[in-house]
Amino acid sequence: MAPLRFSANLSWLFPELSGLPARVRAAGSSGFEAVEVAWPYAETPEALARAAREAGLRLVLINTPPGDQEKGEMGLGAVPGRQAAFREGLEQAVRYAKALGCPRIHLMAGRVPQGADRIAVKAEMEAVFLENLRHAAGVLAQEDLVGLLEPINTRITDPQYFLDTPQQAAAILQKVGRPNLQLQMDIFHWQIMDGNLTGNIREFLPIVGHVQVAQVPGRGEPSSPGELNFPYLFQLLEDEGYKGFVGYTVEGLSWLRSYWDRRGHPEAGQ
Repeated sequence: MAPLRFSANLSWLFPELSGLPARVRAAGSSGFEAVEVAWPYAETPEALARAAREAGLRLVLINTPPGDQEKGEMGLGAVPGRQAAFREGLEQAVRYAKALGCPRIHLMAGRVPQGADRIAVKAEMEAVFLENLRHAAGVLAQEDLVGLLEPINTRITDPQYFLDTPQQAAAILQKVGRPNLQLQMDIFHWQIMDGNLTGNIREFLPIVGHVQVAQVPGRGEPSSPGELNFPYLFQLLEDEGYKGFVGYTVEGLSWLRSYWDRRGHPEAGQ
């Protein structure tokens, strides 16, 4: 089986370095072949593209803008009344993706509005999300880009987030029915919300376009104490034929270096 390919999530890794270009260079020096970043918009796409090129890295994932974070927004895809802002953010994300050669954009669903009852607004928010996703799929298809939906757990990380289980995300993808929209699997969130990782990975992997990992519950590196058996899970991903990137979203590279060493990665000894 081919070894997994890892991308450094620069929103989490190398926090001691200020500025994304410096983190890109650090990722290259650490042996990564790719990077991802939630929101690259504080830097110019030209500066990021130059840093990635000089480091010999690909940028494989960015997010749509979060919206107005001072007002508590964390994505706009499913938020009623914010359709125009979502589309503006999508246009910005596409500009960056094209400049950076980045093939995937996480289309953030956003949060249930403050004070609203999740059950009461679910149908309206899903309708808004479907409308926005159909629009996004068309925009992305013109540029040969893929949009991703990521469930984020509502038990620990973000109690107000609209999209919180793989089942919910897969059902929405089925309703939209566009081949360039896929699922983003963060094993941390999936374990917290549903467990049953073996069954869920096997069921949903055919529509997964990107994977992210962290230990549960402390979001540490895979070798840290926690609920998840990462040697088993990574072997499962290999056995199931996953070919995409695995986003490494935690500080500490000791476990990753040991994985690279076992699988003959050329940078394992660095």
